[in-house]
Amino acid sequence: MKEWMLKFLEVLEFEKHYSDYTILNYRDDLEDFMIFLKEQNIPDEDIDYTTIREYLNRLYEKKYSNKTISRHISSLRSFFKYLKKNHYIQTNPMTLISNPKTEKKLPKVVSYQDLEMILTALDDGTSLGDRNTFILELLYATGIRVGELVSIRLSDIDRKNREIRILGKGNKERLVLYGPRCEQLLDRYLKKAYLEWNQKGVDYLLLGVRGNRINERQVRQIVDDAVMKAGTKFHISPHVLRHTFATHMLNEGADLRSVQQLLGHESLSTTTIYTHVSNERLRNVYLHTHPRA
Repeated sequence: MKEWMLKFLEVLEFEKHYSDYTILNYRDDLEDFMIFLKEQNIPDEDIDYTTIREYLNRLYEKKYSNKTISRHISSLRSFFKYLKKNHYIQTNPMTLISNPKTEKKLPKVVSYQDLEMILTALDDGTSLGDRNTFILELLYATGIRVGELVSIRLSDIDRKNREIRILGKGNKERLVLYGPRCEQLLDRYLKKAYLEWNQKGVDYLLLGVRGNRINERQVRQIVDDAVMKAGTKFHISPHVLRHTFATHMLNEGADLRSVQQLLGHESLSTTTIYTHVSNERLRNVYLHTHPRA
């Protein structure tokens, strides 16, 4: 089972191009399941529907949230689907397993005022500050995921049309756009920090001081530093900037289909969550401004 898991994770990384963070979650979930099998002395060939139900009951006993349990189920479902497809197993034990109902929470969105403070918080005139400010602006300007951000190469950027070719989930390509402010910060970064650090001839856009491509953990730390320096009231992750991009686009009149394409959502229903955020904002405006509200 361990050997199969490693092969499965390689597929996620090299064929499907999943982010490091997503792959880590898959690894943790599958290893947790294997620990359960070992504790219960269940050999691989005896895994069936009952085994999965017993494992899920264990998760419920540990007071895991429905959202976390759903993630474990999704990890197992993808894994056993892979095993069945490649004829490692004859029967998929996940066939009759369904996800628990989860409460849909509206995604966090940064206010326009807080956003401005975050995007400029690290702009201190240094090469590092130039790069970090550009990263923050690029996340908000394009709505891309962290894994997509760190994978951008210079050859992916069309400076003339302000477009970037992104390789997203499932190895699917899409184009995202960026504006004049982002163009200005890109130009500043390339002329100073990038030239200083790129002694190895690396084609990746975002580099560290030693000339290597930066990773997702470093990007999350950059966002954390900006949020702390800006003094915002709640935790903001790179993905919150993605939520903010989508919501602000809709607030300013963008149509849902365009936002879907820019975000790289396979299904339009995934994008509709942002209409709820936008509608909630309209509701608040109405309640605070209409004389008879």
